Amino acid sequence: MNAKISPTKIGITSGDPNGIGIETVLRVFDDPRMFDIATPVLYATPGLVEAVAATMGEELKVETKVIEGGDKAVARTLNIVAIQEEAFVPQWGEVSAEAGTFAGRSLEAAVSDLASTKVDVLVTAPIHKDAMRNSGFKFPGHTEYLQNMANVEEVLMLLCADDLRIGVATGHIALKDVSAALSTAVIRKKISLMNDSLMRDFEIPTPRIAVLGLNPHASDNGLMGDEEKKIILPVIRELAAEGIQVMGPYAADGFFGSGAYRSFDGVLAMYHDQGLAPFKALSFGAGVNFTAGLPIVRTSPDHGTGFDIAGQAKASGDSMRAAIYMARDVRASRKNHRQYASNPLEITSKHRRDDDRRR
Repeated sequence: MNAKISPTKIGITSGDPNGIGIETVLRVFDDPRMFDIATPVLYATPGLVEAVAATMGEELKVETKVIEGGDKAVARTLNIVAIQEEAFVPQWGEVSAEAGTFAGRSLEAAVSDLASTKVDVLVTAPIHKDAMRNSGFKFPGHTEYLQNMANVEEVLMLLCADDLRIGVATGHIALKDVSAALSTAVIRKKISLMNDSLMRDFEIPTPRIAVLGLNPHASDNGLMGDEEKKIILPVIRELAAEGIQVMGPYAADGFFGSGAYRSFDGVLAMYHDQGLAPFKALSFGAGVNFTAGLPIVRTSPDHGTGFDIAGQAKASGDSMRAAIYMARDVRASRKNHRQYASNPLEITSKHRRDDDRRR
């Protein structure tokens, strides 16, 4: 029953080359056991990888190989697809358009290989939004770029750590614009995306979803705003009537403070910091950013470019490792989901245990 699982071919972007992205990759694959589950394909340049390795000392023993594309990847090796001929000399911790251009080329090359099935999944190292904007990148971040490339109407940013999964109804927008961006249609779509993802990507057959309110204390019955009454609650009731196990709206502070989040498979926050602040307080360094709603599998570490420690050999590979594991696991879950769809009676004991745990 312990059949050996073939390593997943993981396409990994460089992220901002002046940051810690490549260092985290080298940290992960300095452990040779990682090659049992993953064959990494890093989109960068050999010189940049060597420059990062030089900052980390002689103890690093990752074997590398330059290849033309992901389809040429060699097992038990850190494969490098050179995204440009000219050398890139890192300026650790500096924001520059040149670094943004490099990160953009890495992303484009990785997505191209993913689209042509030369790699199985995508893991993106952190980018710096100012550097990307200065380089001419036209999207707020990875999520919006991939949404556009995949030509899908809606996606959901989902932060994951063990059984904690938090999505946001509105993404990278100013706080003053959040209320205007919310609507019954937006919230309905985000809840539906979360429900579908929990079933397909995480193998939870009957997900329980909590929805947070927008205002303090979820408005205290209208004392501090009416978004809960007019926008959020009607959607919850409609979807619950359709069979989705969704509840709320909950006041965010008490919801996390009391540990109520542990009773749910997914939590939908109304805006970025409402969801990400408690998430990072509970799981910083081990979390994963997953984009739900895409036809491809994409994950990312939950931290930023780490400019304050770049080039100092201080970065941890924990979140990058978790992102690689999750990308592999989600791909396997999607395969299983298709199998169950063709045979609805084939429900694993894992699913039964999940149901029992929530009762």
